[in-house]
Amino acid sequence: QVQLVESGGGLVQPGGSLRLSCAASGSIFSVYAMGWYRQAPGKQRELVASIISGGTTNYTDSVKGRFTISRDNAKNTVLLQMNSLNPAATAVYYCNVQGREGSYHSVFNYWGLGTQVTVSS
Repeated sequence: QVQLVESGGGLVQPGGSLRLSCAASGSIFSVYAMGWYRQAPGKQRELVASIISGGTTNYTDSVKGRFTISRDNAKNTVLLQMNSLNPAATAVYYCNVQGREGSYHSVFNYWGLGTQVTVSS
């Protein structure tokens, strides 16, 4: 079992910044990918940013240049620094971690419970 703990969501004014954090713990053998997804009301869940074990990052076009994803492999933590926020970023943000766990090194794909980000004046 792997547990994810998310933090950093909240209310921020347009142009402001937030930093989301997600820490994975438990019977982890290895982590392959960590990322953040978001889901706004009435819309599908979409990838915001991801980072794989080799350091390669991927961003949805709408956040490029404003969001930065990073990871601390020693702490199995992924961070999403969100700058220049606009109301379009309002959504529930979900942490996702993929890797292998347990004595059998089973593939896992876990989701956090989500943290609300609201960008509003």
